[in-house]
Amino acid sequence: MLSILQYPDPRLFRKAETVLEVTNQVREIVLHMAETMYKSAGIGLAATQVNIQKRIVVIDISEAKNNLLVLINPKIIWNSNKSKTFQEGCLSIPGIYEKVTRPESIFCKALDNNGHEYEFNAEGILSVCVQHEIDHLEGTVFLDHLSKLKRNRIENKLKKIATHSSLS
Repeated sequence: MLSILQYPDPRLFRKAETVLEVTNQVREIVLHMAETMYKSAGIGLAATQVNIQKRIVVIDISEAKNNLLVLINPKIIWNSNKSKTFQEGCLSIPGIYEKVTRPESIFCKALDNNGHEYEFNAEGILSVCVQHEIDHLEGTVFLDHLSKLKRNRIENKLKKIATHSSLS
């Protein structure tokens, strides 16, 4: 299992590099990322969250956790003008959930685990998850979508948690 960076680790704010070729090494990264996501009870994980600065994302929103979606060099081609607000959380910011407004549906392209390009439409929770994980690849966390007041309140709460856990 890979170690997940915790906010406000500065490595979370780095922009990921394009994967030039889908190699066995990239497939191994995908495998370890999926294992980490499943063991952490997440529905998505970006490589930057495990300190791998490559444009790789794994997602599985299925109840049975048996429908892994691999996105290498994902790109949103189109997003709807219509927005929707969802409650979001993040493996890099455990215990924090906030409402974030994003485009309701998107159209994406990415490479799969074999290096083949594919395109797909996403709406609902899949749309939210894809946008959230692509944000990570751009060095953005979901807190960046909140008002400054909310973000400051959450950051203060996280500092208190960190202080209490370091005293224990």
